[in-house]
Amino acid sequence: MIRSRFFAGLCAAGLIAALAGTSVSAQEFPKDRPITLMVGFAAGGGTDTAARIIAKKLSENLGMSVVVENKPGAGGNIAHQLMTNAKPDGSTILLGSIGPLSIAPHLMKLPYDPVKDLAPITMGVNFPNVLVVNPTLKVKTLAEYIALAKSKPGGLDYASTGVGSASHMAGELFNQRAGVDILHVPYKGGNPALVDVVGGRVGAYYSTPSSAAPHIATGKVIALATTGLERSEALPDVPTIAESGFPGFNATNWYAFVAPGKTPENILERWNQELVKVLKSPDVHDELVKIGLTPMPGTRQELKDYIASESATWAKVIKERNITIE
Repeated sequence: MIRSRFFAGLCAAGLIAALAGTSVSAQEFPKDRPITLMVGFAAGGGTDTAARIIAKKLSENLGMSVVVENKPGAGGNIAHQLMTNAKPDGSTILLGSIGPLSIAPHLMKLPYDPVKDLAPITMGVNFPNVLVVNPTLKVKTLAEYIALAKSKPGGLDYASTGVGSASHMAGELFNQRAGVDILHVPYKGGNPALVDVVGGRVGAYYSTPSSAAPHIATGKVIALATTGLERSEALPDVPTIAESGFPGFNATNWYAFVAPGKTPENILERWNQELVKVLKSPDVHDELVKIGLTPMPGTRQELKDYIASESATWAKVIKERNITIE
């Protein structure tokens, strides 16, 4: 009888453990509402484009609706702050960006700590920006653009996706290296910035290749140079700033997946697995590369280390350039 009770107890314990495991698994992605993939910029920009490609595949793999939600403003910082207050149950994640994660903390006092209040999941994509100008500037090379800027100190301007964004930092680094004074004009996202360059309301913009390519093809903007160490696969005929007289110039952009800081480990691991799977899938990989975005799936620790490295790099530039939010 004692033996029977013992085995009965073991069976009961095993059943409870199994049920508990099922419960935890079920809670990883709540089934009573869609998954929200938040984006910190306006629809139509580079971050939004990447998010929608990835969300489509995620939805197919998970058998759930994955909704891209745009929360533009403050160079992406509004969305990042919203993410720190989101429910940490796996139902909401953010395709974060270099600005709020590695640059903004050195420019302003944020109402959140990107390191403590956001949990790294995996790197998404990495890519250079491309410096495009309105044809009315009548420049076709980087050298001509620099000469024009030097002839009109403070008379030219460039758009960015917001203070502290990758496009802002690329412009400031270029000002520093080229010895020019080109005025920064922040926007709430890549699409409105590019629209205004096409319309001639602002002279230049450090755009994502995916957003700029159609306008470059039609001649609505002129591509002068890209900001990475190597030429963009999406724009192979456009030289880099580094090869155009500024060796070592490197100001790449990147998007990475993060979750609320208090998200449980099992949910973060599950998200890492699902997102890495999507980024490694041949169709998504090819679609992202086609628009100039290089998929960079990796571990949570790798993303954490990369964010720290980028933070140190841009902190130095901000200090040397005496950049402020004004």
